[in-house]
Amino acid sequence: MSELLGLDPIADEVYRAILARPHDDLELILKETKLTQNQLATALEQLVRIRLLRPARDRPAGVRPLPPEAAVGSLLLAREAELATQQHRLALERAAAAKLIAEYAILSPRVDQPAVEQLSGLDQVRDFLSDLSRDAQEEVLTFAPQGAHLPESIAAARPLDEQLRDRGVKVRTIYLDSARNNPATSDYLTWLTEIGNDVRTVAALPVRMVIFDRRVALVPTESADSSRGAVVLRAEGALAALHALFEAFWSTATEFARRPVQDHRGLTPQESAALRLLGEGMTDDAIAKRLGVSPRTARRIAADLMLGLEATSRFQAGLHAAHRGWLPGPTSLGGGTTPGLKDS
Repeated sequence: MSELLGLDPIADEVYRAILARPHDDLELILKETKLTQNQLATALEQLVRIRLLRPARDRPAGVRPLPPEAAVGSLLLAREAELATQQHRLALERAAAAKLIAEYAILSPRVDQPAVEQLSGLDQVRDFLSDLSRDAQEEVLTFAPQGAHLPESIAAARPLDEQLRDRGVKVRTIYLDSARNNPATSDYLTWLTEIGNDVRTVAALPVRMVIFDRRVALVPTESADSSRGAVVLRAEGALAALHALFEAFWSTATEFARRPVQDHRGLTPQESAALRLLGEGMTDDAIAKRLGVSPRTARRIAADLMLGLEATSRFQAGLHAAHRGWLPGPTSLGGGTTPGLKDS
């Protein structure tokens, strides 16, 4: 244990001897410990330096032992300060290394990276995302169109999130409103905000997407099943379009610390999105997937919308919604009313 505090065995022996016989002179200490003059002098110097002893003219040995709790407390504080300095130096070295890597990438761009690349299978996508997260320097923008996250997905994401935080990478992510209703996912999003990530939610997202430093983006090969693979995009035009899409959704998304509110029609963002998707003719299963909810929940939302619109069918609900100007349709485009319908 003494070695952990910076005491070598000889200094430890001398300290214990002085504690046991504080009124003995140095000659008695030498005789008891069987040390040489040089060994004793070195040990005393070390013990004074780490504040286990202090000089005292009124003692035969010329030193006074200090209470171990006070001395060890000071020693630990010194060690903590030393570690903090080392951690700060390590952070500066990491930042310098990251800057060097970024400058090298700019001055010596790789010519073997295609504008479009195909990734096959979930494992290859995850490995690629891990590599990009490790190399990110400035920002990561993400569409997360699933509702509840699996526990294993959350566990796998946390270390990557912490690495980005430690390197000072800005992270903005848009999740679905339905993610708020899953306790494990909601706890994860709360944790993300606590470590400095910007998190917002919307009712529906068009596609899963991740953009790294505005230089590379990943979108799924099939929007209905992202596990089948992804497309890597590096073309400047495609990246500009995807970035503009992200900013458009970000500007209307709700901060995770707030709750989505009803609009002037009395609809929540989720109900408004469901109404729009119903107007596009989507099935309950398709709407459920877009909203990140179960088909049963999607059917309940549709039923509530029909009730609020005083409609007995989805077709009639669409007509009533268009008549009220809630959806693009004959009434909103032409300015007239739909024959036979009465605004309620």
